[in-house]
Amino acid sequence: MNRPYDVVKRVLDVALAAIGLLLASPVLAVVALAVLVTMGRPVLFRQARPGRHGRLFHLVKFRSMTVGGEDEAPANDGARLTTFGRWLRTTSLDELPQLWNVLRGEMSLVGPRPLLPAYLSRYSPEQLRRHDVRPGITGLQQVYGRNALSWDERFALDVRYVRHRSLGLDLRILLRTVRTVLLREGITAAGAATAHEFLGPAELATAGGRGPVEGRR
Repeated sequence: MNRPYDVVKRVLDVALAAIGLLLASPVLAVVALAVLVTMGRPVLFRQARPGRHGRLFHLVKFRSMTVGGEDEAPANDGARLTTFGRWLRTTSLDELPQLWNVLRGEMSLVGPRPLLPAYLSRYSPEQLRRHDVRPGITGLQQVYGRNALSWDERFALDVRYVRHRSLGLDLRILLRTVRTVLLREGITAAGAATAHEFLGPAELATAGGRGPVEGRR
């Protein structure tokens, strides 16, 4: 544990998330109204995700699917995504409410993305290291391919971040995130609405073990 880094990172997370929420408040209000008008209530989508050391918290996003769609196995995510919801995802505006998760200390601005709780038992010991830190709104895998990468590639980048994390690396990731969002890079995996299911290590995948599907970032 790098105590000085963790303290400074947390201070910056709180400061930047608070400023971000303040500056983005007009956008948040417009998006919330648009979701309400086009999809109705609820405006926000909440789902349990594992955070640091696997502790569960409720991630919050703008809803992008029909009611109940995001709580189901997303094999047919493309059909459940609304037109406005699809646009929200391509612009990453659906992620803005997660600044609240950052303020609460459940997430960081930079870190491995929080996935589904079912995946905890599927990680290899090395992949499980992604939970040594707080999950992030953006991370190394988000700026180097996102959902276009294979799971092995994505988790390798997550573990690389955990091993080499620093304020300098966090800053580079944040700056590169702006480019990634503007260019809308890596939003979907080939043949999926967002990402394919993570089956676990190769030997489990070939054995046909399946569980809840990951269809959301």
